[in-house]
Amino acid sequence: MSTTTVMAGDLVPTIYLIATEESGDRLGGALMRELRARLGANVRFAGIGGHSMAGEGLVSLFPIEELSIIGFAAVVQRLPMILKLIRRAADDVLAARPDILVIIDSPDFTHRVARRVRQRDPAIPIVDYVSPTVWAWRPGRARAMLGYVDHVLALLPFEPAEYRRLQGPPCSYVGHPLTEQFGSLRPNPAEQARREASPPVLLVLPGSRRSEVRHHAAAFGETLAQLRRDGVAFEAVLPTTPHLEALVRAAVASWEVQPRIVVGENDKRAAFRIAHAALAKSGTVTLELAIAGVPMVTAYRAGSLEVWIARRVVRPGTVILANLVIGEEVVPEFIQEDCVPEKLAPAVRDLLGDTPARRRQLAGFARIDGILSTGAQTPSACAADIVLDVMRHKGGDHHSASSAD
Repeated sequence: MSTTTVMAGDLVPTIYLIATEESGDRLGGALMRELRARLGANVRFAGIGGHSMAGEGLVSLFPIEELSIIGFAAVVQRLPMILKLIRRAADDVLAARPDILVIIDSPDFTHRVARRVRQRDPAIPIVDYVSPTVWAWRPGRARAMLGYVDHVLALLPFEPAEYRRLQGPPCSYVGHPLTEQFGSLRPNPAEQARREASPPVLLVLPGSRRSEVRHHAAAFGETLAQLRRDGVAFEAVLPTTPHLEALVRAAVASWEVQPRIVVGENDKRAAFRIAHAALAKSGTVTLELAIAGVPMVTAYRAGSLEVWIARRVVRPGTVILANLVIGEEVVPEFIQEDCVPEKLAPAVRDLLGDTPARRRQLAGFARIDGILSTGAQTPSACAADIVLDVMRHKGGDHHSASSAD
């Protein structure tokens, strides 16, 4: 695809980006770097983002920490503030008159902004970077997005087909950011030797949010105790983040089996490279573990309100990311009332030996590289190409109208 330095007739193209979570901020920062490489130093960025995007020159409209809300109850309590920020963001996009708007993940916020922008200025092209989980719940969102999204950039290879099936906007697979981190997740020969040695390293991953740690800590701790009482040998390692370290240490203080706690992304990756198996809360971490070649048992507990809602809107069999990517149900999951030591411990024990369940997971994981591949281009490079293509083809009319004012 073309890497022309600027749009025809455009001196300083403006690209407005909105990311309100740390993961989206990292995607936004990488995308900004790629866009600047193609457009030159004169491109102007505006929008909302965090540290990564600030490092690429973005002055955020407001700190994204204002939107770090977890759980339905917290959202309800802060709804007036959230609605105010949605209106403020939409007004700022319209005032900036950008050549394109790129919304990044966080659909509960970014899609509301996009709808307002499209209603008030239909000429501004809008690209959605990271698809909402339309394949798991509320599939009608895909068709609704036709009204305010011109192109979806998907992180998962099965998503374009889902958008075609659901009659949504054009959708292209650009690659998952984890594909750029294969090396840091996979063992060198010495680490592989430790992975196969005794006692096996068992990763314990109760979650990356405070509510998740609280919901999973007791069941996970009792699962380790049950394994130890059954005579199963293992070394438990629990990776966590600096902001959760105090909570995690307090949560595991009463565990019968004390895990070795490692803090920070580098130590987490090092633990993944020597792990033999894992007990993990469902989520993106399941894809990380699959890429690392670590067989896992997954579990999920939530508050009663969240579960009541989820059971009415989530399509069954669509929860585990690793299974979705592989296209096969190789990883078991224990949800809510099934997330108990009596069920978790036997499933984990089955993965610590050379068993059919372990071999089946490893065979599925071996296919991931080919499934996730985008060829020679990085995900952010693929994303930048499509953003520029949409900007040039749909944004021409908007640019001409803006120039005429």
